Amino acid sequence: MRFTICLILSGFFVASGVVRAQSLGDVARKEEERRKAVGAAGKVYTNKDLPSVPPPATTAAPAEPAKQEPQKSTSKDQPKAAQADAMYYDKPVVKDQAYWSDRKKALQTQLERDQTLADALQSRINALTTDFVNRADPAQRAVIERDRQKTLAELGTLKKQIDDDKKGLAALEEEARRAGVPPGWLR
Repeated sequence: MRFTICLILSGFFVASGVVRAQSLGDVARKEEERRKAVGAAGKVYTNKDLPSVPPPATTAAPAEPAKQEPQKSTSKDQPKAAQADAMYYDKPVVKDQAYWSDRKKALQTQLERDQTLADALQSRINALTTDFVNRADPAQRAVIERDRQKTLAELGTLKKQIDDDKKGLAALEEEARRAGVPPGWLR
């Protein structure tokens, strides 16, 4: 075992003689040679080389458009597509099973989307808080805290939207109950 240790130590001693650190003077000479080989740098542009740009002109406030009186047209003047649209909007909405289930699905989808976004924002807030705690640089901490506060404000707004979504679902269910809609139509 002593022989192995002596062999390893002698190997380090021999290797240290082979591996020699460069002196600062050697590094400076090599850098000077490299710069001579590279030659002059490309053209350096200054403000004098750039063309002058006139200052932006201030724009006047747009003139108010002339108020046009609505034209009363007859059905002969309207194209067929416009007539079909007019007939569609004049018809009362048929509140059948498809109507109620589509409304509930739209409200439910919006609620799920908002809840998913709220979860993502909460994860971002947690990550920013962790990052804030682990930083020592005050400038970086300030930037992280600003982002964290902005994300907290977004989360607060989103939580209000989630509450509104839930109230919308409850209102739809109440409206359907008052209209005598069978409970199966809202599934």
